[in-house]
Amino acid sequence: MSAKTPKAKKAQAAHGVEVRRVYDPPEPADGARVLVDRLWPRGMAKGDERVADAEWCKDVAPSSELRKWYGHDEERFGAFAERYRAELAAGAPQDALAHLRELASSGPLVLLTATKEVPLSHAEVLREVLGER
Repeated sequence: MSAKTPKAKKAQAAHGVEVRRVYDPPEPADGARVLVDRLWPRGMAKGDERVADAEWCKDVAPSSELRKWYGHDEERFGAFAERYRAELAAGAPQDALAHLRELASSGPLVLLTATKEVPLSHAEVLREVLGER
């Protein structure tokens, strides 16, 4: 995915995994909804109806070090995506990724993130990884 990807409200792949902002309301056909950010979204109570049915999977998020290094700098997205994929290949992230693959295999999956730039987010990289086999 290039760093020049146009902005989009949501992204969806043929394999049934969608990425959406956590601040958007749930849709009837969502299926499993999983917050994939390491930090809880700003300004959102844990009882908020937009996340009431969502699982929070922190272990699949990029490390704090990687997240801070990236800083949502569009020019670093390619390197960020590569480093994030490497993080997903071992330990707790690998187990969390296996869990998300299981959810995706049983129906629609919505990955939720608080980022403003969904196409340049870890959630979009994660969506791509889930579509690979």
